[in-house]
Amino acid sequence: MVDSCFSVGIFCVCGALISVILRQYCAEHSLAVSVAVSASVMAGAAVVLAEPFAQLRTMMISGGVPESYLNIVFKAMAICCITHISAQLCRDSGEGAMGAAAELWGRASLAAISLPVLGEFVSLMDRLM
Repeated sequence: MVDSCFSVGIFCVCGALISVILRQYCAEHSLAVSVAVSASVMAGAAVVLAEPFAQLRTMMISGGVPESYLNIVFKAMAICCITHISAQLCRDSGEGAMGAAAELWGRASLAAISLPVLGEFVSLMDRLM
């Protein structure tokens, strides 16, 4: 796992260097390199995390957690990753306001997706009292 982290780090640093060099000549190509590197790393992370997520799903289901709640947790993690990377890409391209808007949308999406879990938590607290 350490060697793959090192490889991904080198890949990202090389992508960043290429992006910085291209920014002098063509900002659009620089942004395209940043998007491509980010998408590649996200796809690789999804492949690497598939097995741990399957194990986590098995543990949570055996513990009695409904699968619908697990889907919410996984969707929330995806929203966080996508929102963070897209906001950073906006900031890197000089659009700080768009980056803030992307983060606001991500927060709103997390709030909306977590309502069923919050409702179940309130229901549980009501039963305990």
